[in-house]
Amino acid sequence: MATPTVVLLPVWGVGHLMSMLDAGKRLLARSGGGLSLTVLVMQAPTENYRSDVAGHIRREEASGLDIRFHHLPAVEPPTDYVGAEDFISRFVELHAAHVKAAISRLTCPVATLVIDFFCTTLLDASRELAVPSYVYFTASAAMYALFLRLPGLQEEVAGEFEEMEGMVDVPGLPPVPPSALPSPLMDKKTPRYTWFVYHGRRFMEARGVIINTARELEQSVLAAIADGRCTHGIGIPAPAVYPIGPVVSFNPPAEQPHECVRWLDAQPPASVVLLCFGGGGFATATQAHEIAHGLERSGHRFLWVLRGPPAAGTRQPSDANLVELLPEGFLERTKEKGMVWPTRAPQKEILAHAAVGGFVTHGGWNSILESLWFGVPMVPWPLYAEQHLNAFTLVAYMGVAVAMEVDRKRNNFVVGSELERAVKALMDGDSDEGRKAREKCTEMKAACRKAVEEAGSSNSALCRLSEDMREGAVRKNM
Repeated sequence: MATPTVVLLPVWGVGHLMSMLDAGKRLLARSGGGLSLTVLVMQAPTENYRSDVAGHIRREEASGLDIRFHHLPAVEPPTDYVGAEDFISRFVELHAAHVKAAISRLTCPVATLVIDFFCTTLLDASRELAVPSYVYFTASAAMYALFLRLPGLQEEVAGEFEEMEGMVDVPGLPPVPPSALPSPLMDKKTPRYTWFVYHGRRFMEARGVIINTARELEQSVLAAIADGRCTHGIGIPAPAVYPIGPVVSFNPPAEQPHECVRWLDAQPPASVVLLCFGGGGFATATQAHEIAHGLERSGHRFLWVLRGPPAAGTRQPSDANLVELLPEGFLERTKEKGMVWPTRAPQKEILAHAAVGGFVTHGGWNSILESLWFGVPMVPWPLYAEQHLNAFTLVAYMGVAVAMEVDRKRNNFVVGSELERAVKALMDGDSDEGRKAREKCTEMKAACRKAVEEAGSSNSALCRLSEDMREGAVRKNM
C-alpha cells in the first residue's frame, strides 16, 4: 500500500508557511517513513509573497524529503475587504472547490488535512471528503484559549470590550485588560471581529489542534483548554490539543557571516539590545526620531533593524532611507555603541549571538519563540494582530519581559523617554525588573530545549499526533 500522506494547507505569510512546513517535517521524521507530506499551495495575492513562497518551495524540493507541492489554481482575490483577517479568510474560502479536487485526485491514502487557523471555512470540504482535519495554530495557546472563549464572550459582553468594566476572563491566564485584546476584537462592528468569532466556533469541529508551543511555556492555559473551561457554556469539549513547539527553523550557516553578526562579534557579552519588528514593522520619521533619542539617552549598545514605510501601492516595509528617517548627527554620535541596519536582517542568527542581551520586539509569536529559545529577555512593542495579547502574557504571565507603554490610539506610538526607561530596565545590571526577566527567560530557554528532546513533552505530543494520524489513515482506507 502507498504511504499515507498528510495534506498541509498553509497560508502564504512566511510566519505561517514556514512554521507549518517545519512542523510537517518533524511529523515526517517522527513517523519513521509511515507518512508523507503533500502541500497544497495557494497562489499568494501579491508578487512579493509569491516570490517568497517560490523561494521556500525551491529549497524544500531540493531537500530530498518526501514532500510534494501541489499548486492550486489562482482565484480572483476580494477587493472590498476590511482588514487582513477579512481578506485572508475570504480568499481562502474561494479555494474550497480547488482543495476538494486536489485531495480527490491524490492516488495515495490521505491520513489527514492540516489547515492553517485562518482556513476553517475548508472544514466543510474535509467533512465532505471524509478526511479527518486538524488545525495548525501558529500563535500561542493563550491566543487559542481566547478564540475558544470568544463565542461565550460574545454573549457575556454586550458592548465593545474597551468599554466594559473590569477584566476579560480567559481561563489559565491572569485577568486580561481589555486594552490587551487583539486588534480585530477592538471593534465588534467590523468583519475582522466577525471572522474571529467564526473561527473560534469552527475550531471545535476539528479532530485536533496542533499548537506551536510547549506545555512548560503555557501550562495553566493548556490545562484550562483540556479541562473545558475555555468552552464553558457551549457544552462541547474542545478538540485534542497537541503542543509540539517550539517549532523554530534553522538555516545552514552562511559561508560568510552577515554584517550584523560581524559587528556583534566586536561587542561585549550580553551588552547589545536588538530592535527588530518582523516582516510588517516599520517606522515613520517621527517615530524613528523618538526611538533614536531613547536609544541614545539609554547609554546602551544597540542593533536597530530599521525599515521605512511601504512604497505607494505596496504593503511591505521598504528599505530605510537613514538620512530621511534619523535625527541629524545620530549615526555619528552613536557609531561606537550602535548599528542601524536598513533592510532585512537574520534575526535568529542575531538572537543566538552571545553579545545580545535584550530584544525590543513587535511580539509576533515566532519571534517570541526564537527569543525564548536563545534565552533573550524582551521588551514587547505590539503593532498589530494578536501582539497586544502577546505583550501582556510575556510580562504578566510568563515573566520574561519588561513592560513598555504603547499608545494604542496613536497607532502604537512610543515616546523616546519611555523606550529609554524600558531599555534601561531590561539591560541595566542593577535593575530588579531586568534581573527577574533574565532569570525567567533562562528557565524558559532550558524548558524549550528539553521539550523537543526525545523524552520531552513536545516530542511526546508529536508522537501521539503521528500515531493518531496513521490510525485515521488506516481506518479510512481499510
